[in-house]
Amino acid sequence: MYLRTSSRQNQDGTTVRYVSIAHNERSPGGPSVAKVLLPLGREDRLDVAGLRRLVGSINRYLGDDAGSDAGVQVGAQPGGGLRITDSRPAGGAWLLDGLWQQLGIGTALREVLGDRRFTTDVERMLFALVANRALAPTSKLAAAEWISSDVAIPGLAEATDDQAYRAMDLLIEADTDAKVQEAVFFAVANLLNLEVDLLFFDTTSTYFERDTEDTPVPDTAPVAGAEAGAKDAADSGGGSGFRRYGHSKDSRPDLPQIIIGLAVTREGIPVRVWCWPGNTSDQAVLPQVKDDLRAWRLGRVVTVVDRGFSSAANLDYLRRAGGHFIAGERMRAGTPHVEEVLARQGRYRQVRDNLRVKEVRLESAPDLRWVLCANPDEATRAAAQREAALTRIREELARITMARARLATTKPTTAAATRRRGAELAAHTRAECALRDHPALGRWLRQTSSGRLVVDTAKVRAEARLDGKYLLVTSDPDLSAEDVALGYKNLLEAERGFRDLKSTLELRPVFHRLEPRIRAHVLLCWLALLLIRVAERRTGQTWPALARELGRLHAVTLTGPTGTVTQTTELTTGQSGILRACAVAPPPRITALHPA
Repeated sequence: MYLRTSSRQNQDGTTVRYVSIAHNERSPGGPSVAKVLLPLGREDRLDVAGLRRLVGSINRYLGDDAGSDAGVQVGAQPGGGLRITDSRPAGGAWLLDGLWQQLGIGTALREVLGDRRFTTDVERMLFALVANRALAPTSKLAAAEWISSDVAIPGLAEATDDQAYRAMDLLIEADTDAKVQEAVFFAVANLLNLEVDLLFFDTTSTYFERDTEDTPVPDTAPVAGAEAGAKDAADSGGGSGFRRYGHSKDSRPDLPQIIIGLAVTREGIPVRVWCWPGNTSDQAVLPQVKDDLRAWRLGRVVTVVDRGFSSAANLDYLRRAGGHFIAGERMRAGTPHVEEVLARQGRYRQVRDNLRVKEVRLESAPDLRWVLCANPDEATRAAAQREAALTRIREELARITMARARLATTKPTTAAATRRRGAELAAHTRAECALRDHPALGRWLRQTSSGRLVVDTAKVRAEARLDGKYLLVTSDPDLSAEDVALGYKNLLEAERGFRDLKSTLELRPVFHRLEPRIRAHVLLCWLALLLIRVAERRTGQTWPALARELGRLHAVTLTGPTGTVTQTTELTTGQSGILRACAVAPPPRITALHPA
């Protein structure tokens, strides 16, 4: 059954519309025909309130929730009516809050914050800031406006920038000795049954849009000025030289930066995050990482690191207290161990179509195992790239040589010809210099004693020997060579975490200048990464796709003569599937009801 309208045109040209309740009947062998069950009369004389009461009665009989007859509850009486006064995306925040509560993050934060009383709900404010990073990354000032006007955050109707800054200060105060991160991780690990036998660690850098680095000063020295909205003692603390120039992994050595370390599980779930001054070397941070994780008593853990951390001192430190490591080795460093492994004969074992492994043990290091990995597809690609580069080099060298020979056989007869010949010789010299300094081609060249450039055949042979290969070393006596290789490949999960921090969660630009606020900002991004990783793991979809679909679920506010009601839109099949996969209950149809 449905409401059917029909129209009739009067002789004076006006049109009258009629409303009736009808249903379709299918005649034998013919199309369906509309049959009027109950005429309701002219549209301009229709009893709208009576229809609403009828709809409400039907819905109550069917057992539907109060949202179906919201108009009756808020007083849509004759002469009144409902107006849509607000509509905000609600699905993304609802999913994140469901995971936040399900993983025990809210409970962990409340326990760490203690029994102190606050004028605002700090846990809700921190969740809102985390949701902002995941859904619409902005500055904290803009995040307060976003919370108040642009999104439906469960349990938080509005916020100010002062509340945002205060919540950040309390968060970093509570995270002393990583207490917040420890409580959150163990809550998540217990719920998800995370395997922490392998931990993957890597670092990155993030820069600041400023001309100079921080200058270290004594802690007692005051800092002039204050960040917008700051009202606590942190704003009057001394500088720490946190934003410093250093080796930039973002190719921005001209800007000061900080170093960020991230440990993740094999599933990509973040375990802990660290921040160091921007001039900190990768080689210097690993002992602290080892000590910090050992304090959590995670049990038997194999730490996986890349070539940037594989100094002998670091690897020895990772083996303390029964720990073990898997590390990448620098194959071009020319160390005796690497050369001995590469020279060792033996057959590779196939692990996957694009991965073969060969284990090598050396008498000079009996407590270590080397695993030489080969990727046939990568070897083919590297050989093709090198051959293309060598072809370009040979063509350019041949052109320069022929031009020099032509000039050598030409005798200038005038002063102008002499100047022209000199200019051409200088141009050829500049071409050689440009070829030698080329970032991709120069590596294959060497300069002879006469100053001419030739292809470095020894370098070509050495690189061909390494095509598609990488070398791993481990101290674990039990892992198979296949597990070592596959475990190292999972180090890409840490790199993917950094990519998501910088792109999806927009870690930068960072709008804070005080070290505690910068650390709190990184910690909020870490919490957001934790939530989106769990959502991705459970649904098998990327977070941008999840956020896009859930963003279409809105909370709509309707206002009538006797009050307001906030009601969510109908769930689509896709939205229901996402919430079901994440074990998050769908939002109630009515989220707020305020009689006048």
